[in-house]
Amino acid sequence: MTVVRKFLDGLYLTSGVLAALSLIAILSLIVIQMLARWTGEVFPGAPDYAGYAMASASFLAFASALNRGSHIRVSIVLNAVGPKMRRAIDTWCFAIGAAIAWYFVFYAQRFVYWSWKFNDISQGQDKTPLWIPQTIMLIGAVILAIALTDNLLNLIFKGENRIKPDIVDQSFGE
Repeated sequence: MTVVRKFLDGLYLTSGVLAALSLIAILSLIVIQMLARWTGEVFPGAPDYAGYAMASASFLAFASALNRGSHIRVSIVLNAVGPKMRRAIDTWCFAIGAAIAWYFVFYAQRFVYWSWKFNDISQGQDKTPLWIPQTIMLIGAVILAIALTDNLLNLIFKGENRIKPDIVDQSFGE
């Protein structure tokens, strides 16, 4: 089981690193576009590529942010109830979240497939086949669904989720 755990932790870390690289790509695209404007050149499609990188950064960061406690959780409710009720609420929330994430993945993969099948391209100057940025979004959604399912199974079998508490959650209650 430790091999699976190491693989999943590595997957979440890798997706977080790729999300950070997507943010760097956005910065680079904006700087290159600014330089192109100052020199009188044109960089067609830069806003479109920045948008694709933003979608990549968002979806790839979801799982990593979940496990690091960076998603918004209503901790005030969880802290006000006993351990059994807390576990029940957490289980219910992870079950609903995992179900919604897998539902999204199911339809997103169909969306990517049909974009590829019909050779759907962007309407901007870049003329990028849309299945390429959609695939990155789909990968991020799959990793999020895996992370939610991982937390749900951990909660069911071990009694605790794998979310590391955020320091901000702990600092205002004293």
